[in-house]
Amino acid sequence: MDELVYLIIAIFVAYVIYGIVSEKKSTATTSPDSQKKPSVAAKPARPRSAPKTKKAADVKSVAAVANPPEPTSAPQDASKRGLKDPTTGEVFTAYSNYRFTKRWIKEALVAEKLLDKIYKNDELTADIEANIKSAVIKLEAIEKYRA
Repeated sequence: MDELVYLIIAIFVAYVIYGIVSEKKSTATTSPDSQKKPSVAAKPARPRSAPKTKKAADVKSVAAVANPPEPTSAPQDASKRGLKDPTTGEVFTAYSNYRFTKRWIKEALVAEKLLDKIYKNDELTADIEANIKSAVIKLEAIEKYRA
């Protein structure tokens, strides 16, 4: 029975060592020989120039279709919003659930007088959570907490 346990431990240790070695091989830097010769995939693709026989207006329209203009000031959607801690500069985006919200956000809600106190998990009810969500929206509107 002891031999079987030792055999299983030896197989497990060999498996762990194999995993570590193969991970090092996959994350290892490239060899000096491969650094001297640039690969084909590493070369940046050059944009094709328009034929000289086309008019300038046609070239501009093709360029506009190929590269649509990017919006300069995109509206902030719910997935890109966040709160910034004014003291540390930390940006936190996952605060939709009060139970898992960072402590500094809870303290900021109380400091800005948007909530009466920091609620414990067992004190949360549907009404209190609705108040908390509206308070967080108001906190997002305050300039010093914007990310």
